[in-house]
Amino acid sequence: MIESLLSYGWWVGAILIVIGFVALVKGADWLVDGASAIAKRFGVSDLIIGLTVVAFGTSMPEFVVNMVSVAEGSTDLAITNILGSNVINTFVILGLTALVYPIVARKQSFKTNMAFTISAGLLVLLFVFLPLPYETIKGINRIDGIILLLLFIYFLYNSFRHAKSNPEETSEEEIKPLPAWKAVICILVGLLGLTIGGELIVKSAVNIAVRMGVSEAIIGLTIVALGTSLPELATSVIAAAKHNSDIALGNVVGSNIFNVFFVLSVSATIRPLPAYQGIELDAFMAALGSILVWLFVITNKQRAIQRWEGALLLLVYAGYLTYRLLNI
Repeated sequence: MIESLLSYGWWVGAILIVIGFVALVKGADWLVDGASAIAKRFGVSDLIIGLTVVAFGTSMPEFVVNMVSVAEGSTDLAITNILGSNVINTFVILGLTALVYPIVARKQSFKTNMAFTISAGLLVLLFVFLPLPYETIKGINRIDGIILLLLFIYFLYNSFRHAKSNPEETSEEEIKPLPAWKAVICILVGLLGLTIGGELIVKSAVNIAVRMGVSEAIIGLTIVALGTSLPELATSVIAAAKHNSDIALGNVVGSNIFNVFFVLSVSATIRPLPAYQGIELDAFMAALGSILVWLFVITNKQRAIQRWEGALLLLVYAGYLTYRLLNI
């Protein structure tokens, strides 16, 4: 069905990608609402739901796109979806948010979470540049994926421990009370939306790449990565307009951690992800973004990302994207 529609031209693929992103975002929302309501019925606290169901739900668009990409053998798309999303999260989302209103790091967990997100970027960079002796291909292998997954488990443990020690710092989620039957329907419809959305995006992205004569990596770094990051972008800019820009920092840092330690790790564990042309630069940019954000915050008394620093992040991204597009 999808293949027959794509035969009409690249513009059909572009429309299907937009439809796919809508299905992904709405599917993730319905899945979170249904799963949260079910968890609440079983007596799970709002805090735990927020740290698990809701946190995983916000990473569902990237996760589903990666699972479909891995199943279809589009490994370049699987890696660039994550690297591209993390680069856009840091340079574009935080850059735009800081331009609207300076981003202040208020939470004590900032240092710990930044350590995790910087480690995520550096580990991917290390795996790409220095493959371990057992590795037969350059890229992210199964053992690399398992290492990342173990670190993700430790991150979750650390997050639970911090939340219990600092309850005032953790905002509990407002769970919508739903009848059991309605919660189940939300979960089923959400899963259906995620599945359809993932299929539409991956198959359309590959089709567009073939028709335009560009690599899947470029499509993944731009169209797919931007699309899966749109919910964070909208949330962050709206929060900044209300002078709650610290929400943006938490969203981006959390998203970057989940993308690498959860989504990329599971993808690589299922199927090794070989390197593609330009992966070194993309991995470097993902690591650089986290380091820059950390430096911006710790080098001023306000512990904030100032407007000029937000502009700098956007300029660096513009230069990087221009270089990548001119060297495809």
